Amino acid sequence: MVLTGGAGFLGFHLSEILLGRGDEVVCVDNLISGTRSNVDALSRHDGFEFLLQDASVPYEVAGPVDAVMHFASPASVPDYLANPLETLRVGSNGTFNALDLARAHDARFLVASTSEIYGEPLVHPQPESYWGNVNPNGPRSVYDEAKRFAEAVTAAYRRTYGTDTSIVRFFNTYGPRMRPEDGRVVTNFIVQALLGKPLTIYGDGSQTRSFGYVGDIAAGTIALLDSGHAGPMNLGNPDEFTMIELADLVLELTGSTSDLAFEPLPEDDPTQRRPDISLARDVLDWEPTTALREGLVPTIAYLRELLGL
Repeated sequence: MVLTGGAGFLGFHLSEILLGRGDEVVCVDNLISGTRSNVDALSRHDGFEFLLQDASVPYEVAGPVDAVMHFASPASVPDYLANPLETLRVGSNGTFNALDLARAHDARFLVASTSEIYGEPLVHPQPESYWGNVNPNGPRSVYDEAKRFAEAVTAAYRRTYGTDTSIVRFFNTYGPRMRPEDGRVVTNFIVQALLGKPLTIYGDGSQTRSFGYVGDIAAGTIALLDSGHAGPMNLGNPDEFTMIELADLVLELTGSTSDLAFEPLPEDDPTQRRPDISLARDVLDWEPTTALREGLVPTIAYLRELLGL
């Protein structure tokens, strides 16, 4: 099993599942947004190999390969805004490289896409059949369009070469192993609350997101990998929360007395996001089982310990 981006947040949890069931995992990561601590933790498992490598540059993997999972990419807004060209390269060149590796080994291929391909959705909730409403020139387009391109290349390899491909579209995912400084709303709120700082809310806080606990999302991903289904397939939690509701819940669970600080809404920030997971229910018999309150508890505990609080 080759997993690009295996040192990242979701990559770590996927690697743990794969290693736990006896698979061998070659993690390909340049640590732009992955962490050495994740690599060190995974290295304790038999069957784990780490290749310090930019996935957008051609690479080779020795031995047989049964599956290639292309998850390498900055995924949080601050990360991909700080690395715009790298994000575009790993979504384009990186996808070609991963697909070529899968094709050379006649292996199953799974590419990580995102709900961001739906942009500012005009359809709610978002089914896989919705084509999206994306600004192709805005600052966030480096991530949105990289993922849309990755989907297009993946579909083209399936049609042209018969490669056994699949596309998964992730909605907001959270849980332990998130970096405290990654800039996603869950980590922002938790870290600010733990440090007694005001929780930064962009806009008026009425915009919504749907938050999937990483254990649920990783299990769904492995089920899709094993299923042979081509996708695209949404994986996320259809429970929808406003930013104000999320902030209030974080304050309650951390016991923080932090205030709320309102800032202007960033350009192209979607006002609502909720997955239609009918396909995952039908094909994989999968749906999330972890409520937001339940999943925030271990996430807060992890970040509290990481911050030494």
